[in-house]
Order: sequence, then C-alpha cells, then structure tokens
Amino acid sequence: MTQQNQIQKNAAKTKTYYIISFVLVSIVAIAFAFPLYWIITGAFKTGAEINATTPVWVPSEWVMDNFNRLMSKRTAPLFELTLGKFVIAGPVVPAAIRWLVNTVFMSVSSMLLTCLTAAMAGYVLAKKNFWGRGIVFSLIVCAMALPKQVILIPLLREMSGLHLYDTMWAVIFPIVGWPFGVFLLKQFAEGIPTEMVEACRIDGASEWRTFTDVMFPMIKPGVGACAIFTFINSWNDYFMQLIMLTSNKNLTISLGIATMQAENSTDFGLLMAGSALAAVPIIIVFLIFQKYFTKGITMGAVKG
Repeated sequence: MTQQNQIQKNAAKTKTYYIISFVLVSIVAIAFAFPLYWIITGAFKTGAEINATTPVWVPSEWVMDNFNRLMSKRTAPLFELTLGKFVIAGPVVPAAIRWLVNTVFMSVSSMLLTCLTAAMAGYVLAKKNFWGRGIVFSLIVCAMALPKQVILIPLLREMSGLHLYDTMWAVIFPIVGWPFGVFLLKQFAEGIPTEMVEACRIDGASEWRTFTDVMFPMIKPGVGACAIFTFINSWNDYFMQLIMLTSNKNLTISLGIATMQAENSTDFGLLMAGSALAAVPIIIVFLIFQKYFTKGITMGAVKG
C-alpha cells in the first residue's frame, strides 16, 4: 500500500509540474506572438482605431486602406539588368513590391553565399592540418566580438572603390564569410569522425567530392541553422542598408517604409502594413528550415 501511495504521489507531482510548465510556456508563447498579432491586425485597422486611446484588440472593420497607401505612394521598375551600356528594366510596379524583391534577393543571396563559404571554411578548419590553423580560427573568434560599426567606414570605402556603392551587392558581400557561421559549422564538422574523411581519401575521392558527398550532407542541420541566422541577420541589418543604399529603386522594405514617414508625424497604419508585408518571407523561410534549425540547436545536447 505504501508503494502504491508513493507512485500516486509521484504521478500527482509530475502532473502538477506538467501543468505549471504548460502554463508558463503558453504565457511566454503569447508574449512573443502578441507583437506579430498586433502588427497584422493593425495593418487592417482604420486610423481612428490605431490611434484610439483605448486599445482596439480586434478591428471592428477590416480595411485595406493602409496597404492601398503603401502601394500607391511610389513606383519603381520591378527589376533592372545592366549589360554594358544597355539597361533592361522590368515593368513598373509599386515601389513597396520592388523593395520587398530587393530585400528577398539580398537576404537569399547572403544566405546561400554565407552557408557555402562557411561550410567549406568550417570543414577545412576542422579536418585539415596546416600551419596557422589555430591563428586563423583565433582571428575568426575575435572577429565575432568586433562590432560592425567599427569596420563600417572601411567597408564603405571598399564598396565605393569597387563601384558597388548603392547596389545590392554592397550589403551582400560584407555578410559573406560571417565569422559566426564559420564558427558554427566548424563545430559541426568536428563532430564528424575523421575516419570517414580518411576512408574517402583511400577510395580516391577528391577533396571536393569528399566535401559535397560526405561532409556536407552530415552537417546539414548546422547549415540549416546557419541559413536561418544569416537570413534574419541580413534582413534586419537596417544600419548597413541605411549606409550603403540611397536610391529609391535599391531600397529595402524597411528603408523604403522609413522614407515614407513625414518629419513631424508617423503613419502607424502604413508602418504596420509594411511590417506585415515584410514579415511574410521570414515566416516562410523559418517554416522551410524549421526542421534543420531544431536539429542544429539540439544536436550535441544528448550524447549516446
């Protein structure tokens, strides 16, 4: 009877812990999701409801005025391709669409190039023995602690010298070789047994074949995590975009919305409509890479 009572007591205690954990996690989830809810609902509110003294939690009337103003204030070509002296321009669309295309292109290009370079650099630093490897890795770790503002002026002069200023490449190239990405994928590559690399070498596989067919598939969770981190970091790097981009056609969505604001007033409806539009690509990317992101965060937590 005593053992049965102990089992029931432990079961009740476990159930209590489960309920408390569920309540706490729910509160934290609601706290994190509420700003997104407020932005999305605010994008469909009237100006009176947005500026009301008493918060309006659910719009009484869902309107599209904020999106209409966002799409009608400015226009720009959808894309431009420069071939020597010839410029091929796409159809004229609302500037917000061009800004969103610019932001997606910038973030996706940064993500792909960073993941590729970081994966190769991480593989070399983890599995190759060469003179100065420790020094190179130490410099990468030190670069992680270096604020971007410190190197902003050299980056600006470099982009100007390469005639890339006020182009999307001026905000893409500085992100490639992101020190944190190299550090992250090096740690993943170190978890791969060295015997597998040696077996590939014995079988006559080239370095590139070893990397693409053996190493890269095994560090995919780390690449997925690096992809999400890079995409979000590039998307949210407002300061770099503000310094490197000036013309209307090359602005990102966040810069474009900022330029639509008057000097002494703020159109919150326009801001929320632009923010809701800008949130869609990030949500899509996270849903695509969620599996790899979760693996990247939890890998190494349990060792068998």
